[in-house]
Amino acid sequence: MVSQANGLAQALGLPFVAKAVQPGIPWRWLPGHWAARLGVLSNLKPEDGISPPWPDILITCGRRSVAVALAIKRASGGRTFTVHIQDPRVPPGYFDMVVPPEHDGVVGENVFPTSGALHRLTREGLSQAAEHFRDRFSSVRRPLVAVLIGGQSKAYDLTASRMEKLAGQLLELTTRHGAGLVVTTSRRTGKENEAILRRILADTDAQIWDGTGENPYVGMLGSADYIVVTEDSASMVSEACFTGKPVYVARMEGGSKRFDAMHRQFLASGYTRMFEGNLEHWDSQPLDETRRIAAIVRERTASHDCKGSNR
Repeated sequence: MVSQANGLAQALGLPFVAKAVQPGIPWRWLPGHWAARLGVLSNLKPEDGISPPWPDILITCGRRSVAVALAIKRASGGRTFTVHIQDPRVPPGYFDMVVPPEHDGVVGENVFPTSGALHRLTREGLSQAAEHFRDRFSSVRRPLVAVLIGGQSKAYDLTASRMEKLAGQLLELTTRHGAGLVVTTSRRTGKENEAILRRILADTDAQIWDGTGENPYVGMLGSADYIVVTEDSASMVSEACFTGKPVYVARMEGGSKRFDAMHRQFLASGYTRMFEGNLEHWDSQPLDETRRIAAIVRERTASHDCKGSNR
């Protein structure tokens, strides 16, 4: 959520400040538009830093930020232009813009669905990161495959048997295609799965980040010829597709209607293919939803009525 909100703010090219809020009980139990009317701002702690002067543009993400966003809009007399990323779980008309993922099915005149998640990546940043990590990856063979591995979530589970299969497929890339691997796991991957991965790839030149030192994630995306990413993270898949490189999605156990819809959309649009242990090249346009939404925000704020609705 932080990456999406900061990414959109960054793409607008305006100075911004990022703040995290945690409304207490009972505010977090109430629908956001109710809590906004009932004084949620008075409940916030001074260290949250939510006070006038109110911003020209407010970008929020996450259910608990909804009440605060709507309360700020009311307090500003409608002057603050509000953008909420993801489904706010209140009628979209309470915001100036709502930017949910397309697979959430939110509709409305001020709703602008996205393919996947917004993020902070830029073309310049990818190029700079690739150059920064060039020496570090120089010993790894080409084609270079960046492998992004998540783990257990509400919708998915990376079981030991699934990790065994994925690691075996990655090993096959090094033998059949002569590929080199740079791999990063997450905190959700788990020690057992990391041990399986390292055991199966032990005799290859694969670089597996151990979580210490500088995070190579963006450098991996910028340097890779191909990308393999597990299906549990909309953000990781979206960021991989931003590169414009062939992106393979590795299956896990589980799933959900929302994630299934997203992956069907990406497959149908040619951004991704399912990973079966092979490598094929195909042409794909970079998925750049962050800058597309930023352009819409600029257009709508230019004509924003500062005396608009004070709901």
